[in-house]
Amino acid sequence: MAPQSTPRGLMPALALLLSLALAGCATAPAPVPAAAPGSAPALEAPDDNLNAVLWVQRSQEYQATLASLYRGAIAQLDAALADPQWDALVPSERDNPAAWHGLPPAVILDIDETVLDNSIYQARLVRDGLEYDDGTWADWVAERKATAVPGFAEFARAASERGVTLYYVTNREQRLKDDTLANLRALGLPVAHDGVFLGNGTQVDGCEQPGSSSGKLCRRQLVGRSHRVLMQFGDQLGDFAHLPANRAGERDAVLREHGGWFGQRWWMLPNPTYGGWEPALFDNDWSLPRAGRRAAKRRALVVGD
Repeated sequence: MAPQSTPRGLMPALALLLSLALAGCATAPAPVPAAAPGSAPALEAPDDNLNAVLWVQRSQEYQATLASLYRGAIAQLDAALADPQWDALVPSERDNPAAWHGLPPAVILDIDETVLDNSIYQARLVRDGLEYDDGTWADWVAERKATAVPGFAEFARAASERGVTLYYVTNREQRLKDDTLANLRALGLPVAHDGVFLGNGTQVDGCEQPGSSSGKLCRRQLVGRSHRVLMQFGDQLGDFAHLPANRAGERDAVLREHGGWFGQRWWMLPNPTYGGWEPALFDNDWSLPRAGRRAAKRRALVVGD
């Protein structure tokens, strides 16, 4: 059906009424209702983590990636055990680089997003429009509801069957040790003894941690004093080697010097939800508002010529 035309004599009047209505809208916008607790804001600001968290929770690709990685590591275990020269610690991180031969075997693992999946915590932050803080994180750990990341349980069984001790070198604080070990045990994951948890704040005699207290150099050294380290697993470069500073140059240097170890002695897990790579893009300045950090990240995009 063809639309009906408007009589010419009504056009000026309609135009006047329309202009008055638009003027009223421009000067008196309707108020935005407040969001109920736990619900998305009425005008939702973009959250950089939405797609990242959904990829971890919902994509089959994430599950397949981690299963592939841990199965690849299982395939390397026997070769690592059989080779007396195989060591996954950077030589400079050993107290005595020649004294590790003949020590019992161990594997060093980060916990978060390497052994345990904390995507529920990340999803809650996205839902509520919040960012990480120590209080909500401690509450989440106390729930003891993190699940094992895909593929890890299979690797853990294979390593344990071969007499390999798993050490969890994590930046979870020492005060979270009991809840963390309870979570691991509830999932049936190996906890040889309470000393395998080496959290942030662990004191290591004879080792002074340079730079940030969250660095893991001294804790890796501690494991290396009593074990030959076959492999390391993590989701951050600092899980494998010391970074003097979280800047692009130092991060690139780890790949230049030890990139050949990945997929053999070192196993990097994907983590798009957080990590040192992100603050390196805005000079580690977390005091910047979200919009300022997002602007810095947009400037870092590689868009070609």
